[in-house]
Amino acid sequence: MTRNKLALSLAGLLLAPIAGTAFAQSAPAQDQTQQPAADQTNTKQLQTITVTGSALPRIDTETPSPVTVITAQQIARSGFTTVSDVVRSISADNSGSIPTSFTSGFAAGSSGVALRGLTVNSTLVLVDGHRVANYALPDDGERSFVDLNSIPMNAVERIEVLKDGASSLYGADAIAGVVNIILKKSFQGVEASAQAGTSQHGGGFTRRVTLLAGSGDLEKDGHNAYLNIEYQQDSPIYNRDRGFPYNTNDLSRIGGNNQLPGQPGINSGSVYGSVFPGQMINGVVTPVTGGQYQVLNPNGCGPRSTLVNNGGQYCTQNFITQYGEIEPEVKRGGISGRFTVKLDENTTAYLDASYFQTETLSTNAAGPAQIQSGFQHNTNGIALPPTLANGQLNPNDPYASAGQYALINYAFGDLPSQGQFDDTNHNVRLTGDVATTAGDWHLDTSVVLNHTWLDIHNFGFVNYDQLMSDVSTGAYNFVNPSTNSASVLSALAPRLASQATTDLDSIDFRADRELWDLPGGSLGLATGVDIRHEAQNAPQLNPGGLYQGLGLAQTIGSRNVSGAYVEFDAPVLQSLEIDASGRFDHYSDFGNNFAPKVGFKWQPNEMIAVRGTFSKGFRAPSFAEDGSSEAEGFIGFNPPQSFANAHGNNGYVQPYTLGVLSLANPNIKPEKSTSFTFGTVFQPLHNLSLSLDYYQIKKTDVIVQADPASALAAYFAGQPLPAGTQVIADIPDPQYPNAQARPLIVEAPYMNANSLLTKGVDLEIKYDQDIGYGVHWNSDLNTTDIFTWKQTLPNGTVEQFVGTNGPYETSSGAGTPRVRGSWANSFTYGPTTITGTFYYTSGEKMSAADVGPGCLYTNTVTGAALPSSCYISSFLDFDLTGNYDINKHVAVTASIMNVFGRKAPIDPANYAAVNYNPTYDMAGVIGRFFNVGVKVKF
Repeated sequence: MTRNKLALSLAGLLLAPIAGTAFAQSAPAQDQTQQPAADQTNTKQLQTITVTGSALPRIDTETPSPVTVITAQQIARSGFTTVSDVVRSISADNSGSIPTSFTSGFAAGSSGVALRGLTVNSTLVLVDGHRVANYALPDDGERSFVDLNSIPMNAVERIEVLKDGASSLYGADAIAGVVNIILKKSFQGVEASAQAGTSQHGGGFTRRVTLLAGSGDLEKDGHNAYLNIEYQQDSPIYNRDRGFPYNTNDLSRIGGNNQLPGQPGINSGSVYGSVFPGQMINGVVTPVTGGQYQVLNPNGCGPRSTLVNNGGQYCTQNFITQYGEIEPEVKRGGISGRFTVKLDENTTAYLDASYFQTETLSTNAAGPAQIQSGFQHNTNGIALPPTLANGQLNPNDPYASAGQYALINYAFGDLPSQGQFDDTNHNVRLTGDVATTAGDWHLDTSVVLNHTWLDIHNFGFVNYDQLMSDVSTGAYNFVNPSTNSASVLSALAPRLASQATTDLDSIDFRADRELWDLPGGSLGLATGVDIRHEAQNAPQLNPGGLYQGLGLAQTIGSRNVSGAYVEFDAPVLQSLEIDASGRFDHYSDFGNNFAPKVGFKWQPNEMIAVRGTFSKGFRAPSFAEDGSSEAEGFIGFNPPQSFANAHGNNGYVQPYTLGVLSLANPNIKPEKSTSFTFGTVFQPLHNLSLSLDYYQIKKTDVIVQADPASALAAYFAGQPLPAGTQVIADIPDPQYPNAQARPLIVEAPYMNANSLLTKGVDLEIKYDQDIGYGVHWNSDLNTTDIFTWKQTLPNGTVEQFVGTNGPYETSSGAGTPRVRGSWANSFTYGPTTITGTFYYTSGEKMSAADVGPGCLYTNTVTGAALPSSCYISSFLDFDLTGNYDINKHVAVTASIMNVFGRKAPIDPANYAAVNYNPTYDMAGVIGRFFNVGVKVKF
């Protein structure tokens, strides 16, 4: 189905309910009198609400499925200014969650939520109950998800979080749950705000302005229109603004490794370079026996570097202090609006349009491009030849007169816009909706047209072919880089640019009515059909693998999806409600799927209710998994000790970056899930409620790359590799050329191989009380405790991840903390409201079953773990916010985030940041943060 044809079809179907209404208006008078009175209808509409997870309007918001509602008031009291921060603070958000700060990931510049720790592709994100287009780049080159940064914050009315499977209504991806962001239906008046904030320890200055203006009363005037404009700019926070250990890769003073660039032993250079004499033997340049390192620059080491005498002389540099960022510069803003019109007493239509743009500017914490690189071509053994291509002695080779080569360690500190990334995501969304009644039916037709495009610009990546040419011709001056011309530098590292896009065009028709009376009320029926077109085009940024240190990623695909669902809600008794639903989907790429669900809620008295659900779900393969796609990711890798011993524990076997190349499989099948929940809602007092819900989710046919760990184990053992896998070896170790070469890249296709199981409980406690002296107290506690999160491999091996850094190869290796929770307490006294919120994340064992046994970070000489317990401590953060209404028009706000200045626990194994976990502990490295603002209402 082409996009133009789909758009025409959508427009036609959108008008269908209007035509139906016109027909009803021309009906005989006796038919009109059978309609309920207008005031009765309006009363009923005011009393009912459609809760996420059910297609039926209801008065009681407690459904068989657990749903958490975050109101606009709660959002304002949290002090958060983005949808991303609000949603990712949910206690059920866990393993696979994506922070904006993970700028070195495949999906740089984005943010995603992962309920139940099932990664971002198993949580469905909706806006006003409708699907939205995914981010243009998949996480880890595989997982498609919705970017939370592209949703306007100022227009949010509430956020509903369904913590249960919901494929029976919404279709694919709603395995772990659904996050439904509800925007304002209408607005009257003018509301403007301005905020500014900064961190105590430097960096991160933020400024935010918003404007919301609307007019028209839907009931009195028959229409309402509002416009929302918002803009926020966050300045970067640099690692150099924070103390040890967040500002260095040298952890030797606390028993760790010194991995500062410049040391030849770890295959990294400084911008001043070092060389070692080499000789050509059998076509391979090997070190000269008895040789020593020497600084390539005749002037020695320069500013912000250290001269080291260890087997010769070389310069070390802490690139983290020069280039590293804790938080990137982010500019986000957009415009959105809604026009709603009441066509008659029974028919309402609205048009919602938005454009939102997020630009993320970041730098590579690893520093400038290195001549030593394993990707996409191995340059670790590059040597400057004694003679150039024209036969002249090489002025870059200090050993040229002796006919010797110069094995070089070097960082290109002079490239334009060194190591910078500029990612700008644009999101345009148009939604049209018509809701009406025809007889006893409530009808709703919606159209969504959503297009995103991501402009990607990368700087400072070296072109391999040009590098080899410059080495052989001497075009690049390694001895005195300041003499290199702009043309030489731009040819060596040109700006890389690409544009990736996604599309989602959909139409859905929904209908519901009451059928007949049961002992507990009326039997409700809801049904609907929807059709959508999905497409993604993320071309290679590194075609042909020409640029060093940059992975391979390409995602191209499109498909048409059609689905139909039905839901029955049966109050079989005054105390017992049974809900059943099912949905059938047809995908043009992999075929059909049916997902059923049944739930119950038993409320024997007003104090207590018992509820539970059982459901089947599925996740459709992403275009990265079954399209015309491939993705090469990188993980930190520590070779086995026996392998390291065979190489004398030299620099060749120190921890390095291993490539994992995943290939799309057109025969892939969708992932399937079986889940159930069981819980209780207890309200012993009118102002106190508690809910406790147990959940269990089992996924089968989990789509994974053929296990890299198995391939690596077979490679090191000298055994045949598992079917479909391949290990590409590095060049031989120059010091031990006959020893087994280290693995450089592991290749494997995606396949339906694994199964996984996760279990846990959610606890919510809400309490509010007038405590005297005009003070009102409101308390809200939310916690999630994961009992188990384990993965079963095809050979029967079980990998348990809960409470560890696993799955380490997923989304920055943030791990799966056992417990996450928040506790918010608000105190209101007259015009003043003060809120204090605790956020807690439990500690993790610094190990990961998907990587192998042992601690993820050890001293490569002594083998001792760091920390010695091989454990990452828990993190507790406290935020304080306040609001004071000067009068009914003006209010001032203030907040102190991380009031106690708690530091993030050390996590040297995390590969998304420098010695801390940015997914859960970001507040601890930002430090105490102050924010003030003003709100004006007219």
